[in-house]
Amino acid sequence: MIANEETLRHLMIKAQGGDKQCYSSLLTECEKWLRRYYARKINPAEVDDLVQETLISLHRKRASYDPTKAFLPWLAAIGRYRWIDGLRKIYRHEHGELNEELVADPQDEDVTAKVSLERLLGMIPDKQANVIAMVKIEGLSIAEAAAKTGQSESLVKVNIHRGLKKMSALIESE
Repeated sequence: MIANEETLRHLMIKAQGGDKQCYSSLLTECEKWLRRYYARKINPAEVDDLVQETLISLHRKRASYDPTKAFLPWLAAIGRYRWIDGLRKIYRHEHGELNEELVADPQDEDVTAKVSLERLLGMIPDKQANVIAMVKIEGLSIAEAAAKTGQSESLVKVNIHRGLKKMSALIESE
């Protein structure tokens, strides 16, 4: 059986109420769902460990689930965080030992950060990059950025949100 949103949500609500049988069923169904979720993202040899780590996180965070909200997006968020943590571990393991000659001078960190930020801002639409620079870097208020760009305050907020989201996706894809 492939459990749907409503079934999983119902099982979680019952599990939060102390029903151990529903909790066991919930974990079984979540395990199946997570295996399908991770199958498209990671090496098949690593799926078991990541599924188990995610189920442990689900167990720890189960009290934070809001029964008035959808269950699968909540589970997917936990799964995504565990997946990203796994990628960080792999990256650190593969790149953990740096040759001392390759380590940058600490004074160069500011330059590197600025170059990276400018590169990311150059990869998103100009309207988004401009308002992000004004509000998040220069410290202007939303109203000041709106007046300066001719955009409404709502549009400034939307452009900031979308721009940061795109920049985050670009960082994750690298």
